[in-house]
Amino acid sequence: MKKNARLSSIILCLALFAGLLAACGGSSKDPSNGASNNKTDSANQNATAANGVKKEGFPIVDEPLTLSLMSQDAGVADWNNMPVLQEMEKLTGIKLTYQLAPIDSFATKKNLVFASADLPDVFYAADLKPAEQVTYGSQGVLIPLEKYIDEGYAPNIKAIFDEHPEIRRSFTTPDGHIYALPYVDLAAVWYRSPMWYNGKFLEALNVTELPKTTEELYNYLKRVKEEDPNGNGKKDEIPLTSVKLDDLRMYFLGFWGMYDEKIYNDDNGKVHYSPQEEGYKGYLTFLNRLWNEELLDHETFSQTPDQKKAKGVNNQIAVFNDYFPYFTLGGEPSGDNPLMTPVKSEIEGSPVYGKHPGISTNGTFAITSKNPNPEATMRWIDYQYSYEGATLFSQGPEDLLWKYTNKDTHEKEWLPVPGGKDREEYRGTLTPNFGILTPGMNSSELTKGLKSDFDTWIDNENAEKLVPIGRAPFPNVYLTNEEQSEATALFSDLDTYVQQMEAKFVTGQEPLSNWDKYVQQIKKMGADRIVELYQAAYDR
Repeated sequence: MKKNARLSSIILCLALFAGLLAACGGSSKDPSNGASNNKTDSANQNATAANGVKKEGFPIVDEPLTLSLMSQDAGVADWNNMPVLQEMEKLTGIKLTYQLAPIDSFATKKNLVFASADLPDVFYAADLKPAEQVTYGSQGVLIPLEKYIDEGYAPNIKAIFDEHPEIRRSFTTPDGHIYALPYVDLAAVWYRSPMWYNGKFLEALNVTELPKTTEELYNYLKRVKEEDPNGNGKKDEIPLTSVKLDDLRMYFLGFWGMYDEKIYNDDNGKVHYSPQEEGYKGYLTFLNRLWNEELLDHETFSQTPDQKKAKGVNNQIAVFNDYFPYFTLGGEPSGDNPLMTPVKSEIEGSPVYGKHPGISTNGTFAITSKNPNPEATMRWIDYQYSYEGATLFSQGPEDLLWKYTNKDTHEKEWLPVPGGKDREEYRGTLTPNFGILTPGMNSSELTKGLKSDFDTWIDNENAEKLVPIGRAPFPNVYLTNEEQSEATALFSDLDTYVQQMEAKFVTGQEPLSNWDKYVQQIKKMGADRIVELYQAAYDR
């Protein structure tokens, strides 16, 4: 399976609308991008600010500065040799030393670092959960950032906050401070990878209009099982497959009017806990029906993602989840396998789709109390929220992977990849922005001239099928330390129980006639208290 179209496709799905770009990159030809142009006090504007840091221009510091940075590592290349980071050092005058941990062990390493107080100067791509921001911010381990943003050390970030105050609110903790920064992309559609139809099956069954209701979806899946759409004379087709329901749950819950698997708010601002709602019962009932008739893969709770994909490559799967359909089915990127249209159920107001929140729900960047120069550090990270900085970190330096065809209009074209390598894998050797969520912003300006026909097709599918029913996700709220401790303890038990019962209800080990008993049990375990806690945080 070739993947050399993957980079542009993924970036397209995260395209940010032009208004945000205007807010955060209005002076994009100037490397200081976004810094104030008010020269009424030019002496003050051009003066070196605190800690020997310039508020405008590069390098950032008069004297070389070394900072330690802790991050996740996708393991593709040595960060010391990455051209993007080398370019940043030359541009800013700030040298970084790296404390890296593999993605799958980073959370453990991060916890150990917090516990030991042997802190780096900077946490980068650190997936800092709201509870961590509140806890370590209130303890003084993470320092407040709003002072440096408002005092002119982060003009691009401030422009985004000014244009979209809801982003600032979403990352302001109950004590009034901002301890971490998000990744910003307000036009992204997908919160998680969506569902797809196998186009070959649709063609074989002469399906010209995709299902619009749960009953139509059921009837289609039944036809897949009975009518041999892969044409091999065997009943080996798998109408719907999954890996522990984690990949399809959020998409399918939308058929019953819920756009998050845990917490969501309705149009009246009332908070709901999904697993105790009637719509959740409808979701379980539908999946149980599919299970009983072998329309849902009976290896759902035992197979690995690779095993699921093997079935796709073998042309056995009709409906499935993945970032792009060819990741599962193989072949080249194409418009042959349609995005699944969310279907309507008996619940009024369905379907809905939980769209991307526009910002990372966890923090991607923070400065610790050990940092000797937070002013310089804020200017360093602020560059990644500008057009030039976002381009550098997402696509690498000019003339390696791409070049401008018109620099004034930001139009680019791809260059041949050295040695004929996969473009996305090669990109991973240029920048840390590969396989991890890094701080910064994304913009449609970044991909001008780089979009493929497949990118355009994806954009059209989203606009037709998901955007019209998209619902803004539950906002990024912060609980107090006491509330967070209580919620964490409640969720620890609830998550385990709900997941176990979901599997039992779907497979029939637990009859759906016991729904009321199940609801009573999760209420005893604190479901209503969860609603109270998040309602209070939402109201704040």
